[in-house]
Amino acid sequence: MNLVEHYDNLYKDAILKITSKNCETDPLIDSSIDNRFGITLLIRPDNQVKSRIQKFLNDLKVIEPEQYYYRNSDIHVTVMAIISCYNGFNLSQISLPDYVEMINKSITPLRKFEIELKGITASPSSIMIQGFLNDNSLNNFRNNLRENFRNSDLEQTIDKRYSIKTAHSTVVRFRKELAKKEQFIKAMNNYRSFDFGTFTVNSLELVYNNWYHRKEDVKQLYSFEI
Repeated sequence: MNLVEHYDNLYKDAILKITSKNCETDPLIDSSIDNRFGITLLIRPDNQVKSRIQKFLNDLKVIEPEQYYYRNSDIHVTVMAIISCYNGFNLSQISLPDYVEMINKSITPLRKFEIELKGITASPSSIMIQGFLNDNSLNNFRNNLRENFRNSDLEQTIDKRYSIKTAHSTVVRFRKELAKKEQFIKAMNNYRSFDFGTFTVNSLELVYNNWYHRKEDVKQLYSFEI
């Protein structure tokens, strides 16, 4: 996959839809009865990268303060949604050691690698930081996960929503219609190729999470050193 082209196409399509119609708002962001949970294998960017992301988000907040902006504690790059969030999922339904064993089985060839977060892209419902990989190790690991989980009896929903091939990080979700659409898009364009930094990945986290990965609702289940 040509990631630059992929991110460009996402951005152009999103801006066209947001400009000609409206953004897609998420009615469950502020819901007190949202009970969607799952388990995710993820990566946390370092603090320097997250500080640069917050500068971008602060610029957007000045224009559209009512949108949903991710805090540093919630920012992540998804490696794989092992069980995508669904209503009523609970950890008591699975045997956690079996999942840890399966991930350890798949992780063997994975070594430290880097992710470059540079520029932004978007969808009609969110804004994402673009991620670029310096080699194929992450995607090879993802393929190992796919094969091993599909050949097991463990509950999983890998690739049910979409097949993940990027290393992006979602940092904004639209809570309401944009009140200052032109200004907001102009601010987004200013960060279209902004360098948020490169960080080294030396560990992965398996977490129990809600849809928005809010710190209050996330439980770290296991840390995998690589």
